[in-house]
Amino acid sequence: MKLPAMTQKLDARRSFECRYLPAVGILMILAILAGCAVGPNYHRPAALQRQPLPKAFTVPDGGTNVVVWKIAAPSADTPRGDWWQVFQDPELNRFELQALTNNQDLAAFAAQFEQARQLMIEARSEFYPQLSAGGTPNGDTTRQHTSASAPTQGQPAGAAYTYDTFTAPIYLGWEIDLWGRVRRLSEAAHAQFVASADDLESAKLDVTAEVADDFFMLRTLDDQYNLVANTIEAYRRSLQLTENLRQGGAVSDLDVAQAATQLHAAEAELPDIQLRRTETLHALAILCGQSPVDFFVGTNSYAAMTFPKIPPSLPSGLLEHRPDVAAAERLMAAANADVGVAKAAFFPTVRINGLAGFQSVDAGSWFNWSSRLWSVGPSIELPLFTGGYNTANLRAARAAYDQQVANYRETVLNAFGEVEDELAAQRFLADEWRADHEAVIAANHALDVANNQYKDGLVTYLNVATAQTVALTQEISAVQLQGARLTAAVNLIKALGCNWQSAPE
Repeated sequence: MKLPAMTQKLDARRSFECRYLPAVGILMILAILAGCAVGPNYHRPAALQRQPLPKAFTVPDGGTNVVVWKIAAPSADTPRGDWWQVFQDPELNRFELQALTNNQDLAAFAAQFEQARQLMIEARSEFYPQLSAGGTPNGDTTRQHTSASAPTQGQPAGAAYTYDTFTAPIYLGWEIDLWGRVRRLSEAAHAQFVASADDLESAKLDVTAEVADDFFMLRTLDDQYNLVANTIEAYRRSLQLTENLRQGGAVSDLDVAQAATQLHAAEAELPDIQLRRTETLHALAILCGQSPVDFFVGTNSYAAMTFPKIPPSLPSGLLEHRPDVAAAERLMAAANADVGVAKAAFFPTVRINGLAGFQSVDAGSWFNWSSRLWSVGPSIELPLFTGGYNTANLRAARAAYDQQVANYRETVLNAFGEVEDELAAQRFLADEWRADHEAVIAANHALDVANNQYKDGLVTYLNVATAQTVALTQEISAVQLQGARLTAAVNLIKALGCNWQSAPE
């Protein structure tokens, strides 16, 4: 007695399998294929094409030209931090914070970073089905008049009709990412987003380094101004002494003229120093996002500043923290993903399209249940002939990738060159400053001897003027070398992309 019921269940099961199992099988195949992504997977190429990266930057060993290498222990999480604090100058710290907050170039890079973030979100949105309402080809409400001559089964319709059509549709569109086109687009957008973040960090590094350079230039000019002003006072005393000696008949008018020339030549240097300081002050104000009109930096000296101690050897792994190197590497990854996007264009595009809504010729029955309509089904688009467009697009994408690889390697080479230059500048400027310091001591001693001999009538004022010129030149050179050493320290931090004090041991 139960056999008919069991037979009905079996028939219902067979009917379900016949109707739905093919669709389930198709969906399973599509799901498996959706795990594929055409195009090359990204692998970071070697930074140097024909040789491995050195482990550390060069340093002279024991004063010789033999190059030694320090084993690097790069750390990916080394922070850049507030690198300018190594100089321990509160006023510099204040200007750096103002620049990070108010600089308009940084504001533009921040907006570019936000744009890249939104473009990444836009690319990821293609993973999901897209729904839209309204916007039918004939409009949501259409009044239509048919032709009496319209063909109907090969014959004229014989009658014309005028009627309204009311439609309220919802559309569904979803690209099944069989070949990874959407995934490659998302990869490229994410890589460009990270590159934009690195560009922002690079801009911050550039701006803060420029602030420090301008600040140290102000300190250099302040020291030069004080040095020349003190020299002018000494020259005035020398001129007064020479005039007194002339009145006593001990010297000639030539000595007086030479002393006056020395004085006025030194006085002419002050306006030039003031002009350069004003221009530097205005540049610093703009970097800090302030109006140059009322921007003020008090005069000070290098005496209150701390010269950072730079280690004799630095690991090359620090270059991993250079934002421009990181940005170049991410742009390389984005170009690699673009190759996958171009390659996916050779394969069929499968979409699921759907439509649901209400349609009626009468507004009163527009939203009745009997007025509902729906349709759903896949669509496949396969490029058969594009006139070479897809091939050219793929070749262009591969060429763009090769270009980014070359740019990345060039960026790495430039980074090594810049660090090597700044490390050499640290060593040679320090040697130059020590030699110039000794020269200043010797020049001042020579000036004292010349003054004493002049007072005793043993030499003419020409000897004094020559000694004064040499002493002033050497003292100005010493001040400029102090500024150059500080600037070289800033440039080294900029070349490394972070503070060397963050270097792993």
